[in-house]
Amino acid sequence: MNKEQMKGSAKEAAGKVQQKAGEMTGSTEHELKGKAREESGKMEKKAGDAKEHIKDDSSHRNKH
Repeated sequence: MNKEQMKGSAKEAAGKVQQKAGEMTGSTEHELKGKAREESGKMEKKAGDAKEHIKDDSSHRNKH
């Protein structure tokens, strides 16, 4: 797991918590900010996944 994957996962989790807190308190603003943070985390995680895939693919090519 690389840095982008870890940061993305943490941001996604924080967004879910913020969104749920907004729901529980009736704060639409916090719900929306939480959803945005969650989506940002998902994108960051996917970028990290892509980097990891490229790294794995290039290491396999170098072995052959």
